[in-house]
Amino acid sequence: MSLFKLLNVARVSSLLKVTQPSFTFTRGMALVVPAPQIPIKLDTIRDNPGAVRDRKRVGRGRSSGHGKTCGRGQKGQKARSGNGKPRIGFEGGQTPLFKRIPKRGFTNVHAYDLAPLKLNRLQRWIDLGRIDASKKITLKELVDSKCVHKVKDGIALLGDGMEYMTTPIDLEITRATKAAIDHVESIGGKITTVYYNTLGLRALTKPEKFFKLPKFAAPTRKKDIEYYSNPENRGYLAKPKEAESSTQE
Repeated sequence: MSLFKLLNVARVSSLLKVTQPSFTFTRGMALVVPAPQIPIKLDTIRDNPGAVRDRKRVGRGRSSGHGKTCGRGQKGQKARSGNGKPRIGFEGGQTPLFKRIPKRGFTNVHAYDLAPLKLNRLQRWIDLGRIDASKKITLKELVDSKCVHKVKDGIALLGDGMEYMTTPIDLEITRATKAAIDHVESIGGKITTVYYNTLGLRALTKPEKFFKLPKFAAPTRKKDIEYYSNPENRGYLAKPKEAESSTQE
């Protein structure tokens, strides 16, 4: 910084110097700042001392101390232009650890990510009045009442906590275990497993997002068709007579 700038900053800072208050400032008290001694204009506005630093100019001769190699030293990874931190797992070019160790198992890309729902949690929501058991319960009621969170491909009903489930319900769910089906039907309830694709699930849970609701798609995978056509799973594609006979059994 030049001598002229230093003198100018010192002159303005002395004029705008604010005296310290004689009392202790506490929360809730308004801080009163006295008016500046000189009028505030465009030619009197300055940054606080030390708020702005001069740009570091490199490559302008050895006498500046930042010439030639610009302060980066001789060669190496840190001396290259456009260099940033290496990615996570990079080991300088050698085979990284995650490639050297063996791998086991695989991730099934065709599997459904179903949110679990236990019977005791469903009964708890009914007791609290968040879900009306006198009406048909669908995935929309479960999502709107916050009984289930993060529904991606559907909801699976589990038989955990079945001893607490005492209210008969009419439930439409993506999938259900055999224990959950048997217990709900033993107390006079009804379960129907229904298939929803991504678009159908969004149209069911958030119909306000659509100008016109789309038609619900039928399952296309062979395993899905077999599951929802099986009366033992209470699938909605099962024939009525077969479903009634399986319910009576």
